[in-house]
Order: sequence, then C-alpha cells, then structure tokens
Amino acid sequence: MKIYLLTRNAGLYSSRRILEAGRYRGHDIRPLDYLNTSLVLEKGKSRIVYNNGTLALPDAIIPRIGASYTFYGAAVVRQFQMLNVFSAVDSDALLRSRDKFKCLQLLNNEGIDMPITGFAGSNNNSDDLIKAVGNAPLIIKLLEGTQGLGVLLQETNKGAQSVLEAFSQLEARVIIQEFVKESSGIDVRAIVVGGRVVASMKRVAPEGEFRSNIHRGGRGEKIILTPEEEEAAVRSAQTLGLGIAGVDMLISESGPKVIEVNSSPGIEGMEGCTKLDVAKEIIIYLENEFKQS
Repeated sequence: MKIYLLTRNAGLYSSRRILEAGRYRGHDIRPLDYLNTSLVLEKGKSRIVYNNGTLALPDAIIPRIGASYTFYGAAVVRQFQMLNVFSAVDSDALLRSRDKFKCLQLLNNEGIDMPITGFAGSNNNSDDLIKAVGNAPLIIKLLEGTQGLGVLLQETNKGAQSVLEAFSQLEARVIIQEFVKESSGIDVRAIVVGGRVVASMKRVAPEGEFRSNIHRGGRGEKIILTPEEEEAAVRSAQTLGLGIAGVDMLISESGPKVIEVNSSPGIEGMEGCTKLDVAKEIIIYLENEFKQS
C-alpha cells in the first residue's frame, strides 16, 4: 500500500513509530505536512496541490492532526476522502472529537457514563451552573485545552466563580465537571483501534498534582481493563465514529466515567509502559479496512 501519514513533524515519537511500523510491514509510507497542501475545487472535480503540482494520491492516509490545526486538517482529510482515499480517521469524526462538549453530548446520548458536566453561554449563569454539577470541589476545563493544559481544580464555589469570570472576560469557552474524589490523581487511558482495545494503562499524577497526564509528569502503569471499562472505551470510539481513539476514563465507585476521547492519541507513554506495539496495530487496522473499502 501507498500511505501518507499526515503529520507536521515526522520526528515526533508517535509519527516516527507509525512510519517504522508501516515500512516494516512492507508499505510505501511517507510523511506529509498537511499544512503545506492547498485544496482546489473545480466543477465536479477536486484535487490537492503540493510542491507546485497536483499531489499523487495514496491508497490510504493516517491523520495525525494537531489540535491547533483542526479546521484545516479536517478539510485536508475530507478532500482525500472525496478523492476515494481511505482515511484511518474520518474527517467528521475528527471534528466531533475535537469539540469537547459536543463529544460529551454524543456520548451522553448513548448512555455512556461521565462526570456531571455543565456548559453555559454567559458568566451570569455561573452560580446556577456550579450548583447544577454539585458544587465545589469541581473541575474547570478549557474546551480547547490539550495534554492537561487549561484544566483547573477549584476547591470552593467562590474560587470557581472567580475563574469562570476571568475566562469569560477572555472570551474563553469552558466546561465545568464534578470532581470524582475517589479517582483524584488517577485515570485510565485505553487505545481503541478498529473497535477493540489494543493497549491500556493507569496514569498516576505526581504528588500534589491532580492531573495524571504523562506530559504533566504522571507515570503510567500497565493494566488490564475490566469488561465494563473495555465496553465504555469501545462504545465511546464507536459513538464518535473513530477507528483510532484514545479514551480517558475516571474509575469511580459507580464504574468508569469517560472524560475525553482523542482522535490522535500519542502512543509514546502507552508503548513505553505496556511494551505493546500500538503502531503495528494501527497499520494492521489500516490494512484490514483498506481491503474492505
């Protein structure tokens, strides 16, 4: 197969490992900086321009779209799909996953459990919103935050109101969520590929920190999910239409609560912790899906 890996930096661990896995399995796989493409629409036709010429089409693409470039990246993926190129991540599914509140709305509609979550269009509603999610302590999240950035724990209602007011003045969109006390500093990440969990780990925050992200200094521990946790991860990916997904969950007294679904999950922490070849699983998924497309 001829495969393009859509990435801004082929040297990053996840991109490098996917390229290695694809080449090991005998594919012609190469990186493509999607921001250096131009998309052209003509009457009844479309094409992708790259390096002053029309880009030769591959058999399939694997999008690794950065959060800052979601809009254009999704447009590039959509253009490839319009040209009958198989994508490991559908463009619409990518957009669904990046809109954090829409993502949670869709999961909630399917009965997938999550922390009580609130979203308001005006800071004037902050008091009602805080009460609706069960009062402090609570979590405030920027809708555009990644890797644990823009996630705050507020211990009091007054503190939460002050933070919401500050974000409102900056015209930043935030959601608030109940604080699941029993899971403080610990969450679970599952990598779902092709409708099954291929690797999972528990992430533990460093002392004094409630965010467990590896990028924030958390450590990973290999685990085997319970059937309930595995079902929550797989259903979350399927609900959003994602062939590849990282699903983050809090483990509460009432079971797993999904907090985020990532359409371009990093695999460095997962492979390092579990010693599993996640990159290979992604290539095998692409092979199987391409055969059926």
